[in-house]
Amino acid sequence: MITVANAILPPSPSLIVHRSAHEIGGNCIEIAAGSERLILDAGKPLDASPGSAAGLVPKTLDLSRPVTALLISHPHQDHYGILADLPTGWPVACGRATERLIRLSAAIGGEAVHQPITHWRSGEPFDRGSFRITPYLIDHSAFDAYMLLIEVAGRRVLYTGDFRLHGRKGELVRRLMRQPPGDLDLLIMEGTNLGSDKPHVTEEELESRFVSLFRRTEGRVFVAWSAQNIDRTVTLYRACLKTGRSLVVDLYTADVMETLADFGRLPKPGWRNTEVVVTSRLASMYRDKGRGDFVDRMARQRAVPAGALAGSARRRVIAVRRSLIADYEMNGVRPTAADAWSFSSWSGYLANDDGRMLAEWFDAGQAKAHHVHTSGHASPADLRKFAMAMAAKRLVPIHSLGWDSHGSDFPSLCRLSDGQVMAI
Repeated sequence: MITVANAILPPSPSLIVHRSAHEIGGNCIEIAAGSERLILDAGKPLDASPGSAAGLVPKTLDLSRPVTALLISHPHQDHYGILADLPTGWPVACGRATERLIRLSAAIGGEAVHQPITHWRSGEPFDRGSFRITPYLIDHSAFDAYMLLIEVAGRRVLYTGDFRLHGRKGELVRRLMRQPPGDLDLLIMEGTNLGSDKPHVTEEELESRFVSLFRRTEGRVFVAWSAQNIDRTVTLYRACLKTGRSLVVDLYTADVMETLADFGRLPKPGWRNTEVVVTSRLASMYRDKGRGDFVDRMARQRAVPAGALAGSARRRVIAVRRSLIADYEMNGVRPTAADAWSFSSWSGYLANDDGRMLAEWFDAGQAKAHHVHTSGHASPADLRKFAMAMAAKRLVPIHSLGWDSHGSDFPSLCRLSDGQVMAI
């Protein structure tokens, strides 16, 4: 293996996958051209502990040299989570909504983002040094996710970031497949779901399933989902409108909804059929971080105290996660046999401590369990179709545990190891 530490780099341009060649997440990829360097994502590994990214910077990523730009494809921690441990002078570029979500998460986590950040617009090329970059807004469970076309020294590279075709913006990816960038020297492609049996139904189908669940449930419906999965928030809100229920979100989910209110017609606090539950622990945390004005504003916008969600609270769909259970319990909010609950995230998370505690809480109250979810990543079949449509001269696979066992039929596969240098 050739690594940065002990090798003379090949003639530019070149590619180094610092991390994610053989794992899901933790993306950190470099394209070098002469003395210029472009970094694609700076993510934490999925198994990293919450909080500081100290010690998680890939050893082959040289922090002593400047970079032309660091591009963040979307606002998931496994794509930006080590920003706090990278040089403050490295210029960052991303989507405008991505920056807002990164700063929101950093503020909640007690971290700071020190790098200068500029924004791009989908489909509009921009230059950074010798690199020409064209971002393409695409479909993913993260809001404001992009693929990135990189042109440098006569080479054309497409980096997929994370994507899917079955969400509410799937047509964006299908359009790119119908009209691909063309003449690609290299495709750097995620393969998260290779070899998996994760569900890949559309968000519209999930909406129908939630409508059915809400209609046939006598009592409350509790739903656990990621607050930053905006497609899922929209799905739940639309299902509530169709069934006359109210969507009750916690302060953090309300914060995300308000943060993104400028980026399309997305549900936000204050809309009909929405309520915000102000729980004491989250409210205290927000006040401790100087966000008391936000708590007060939410308290004026269709807010409900936790006690109002107790046994008689029919016609409500209530956000739930482990961190909310203590406040719910203190206010008499406990599951009953008349209620239902849905874990609307990857089922594997039910095996961790938070997932087990949720399941045990609902089991104790005999609430009926329903797994209503779809993956945030492309299905194996869609991955193959996308690779064929791009028709790149070489495909460098990343972001998966399944490439070695399920990737043999992909065209022009070029398998790398973390830290290996490849001429483009």
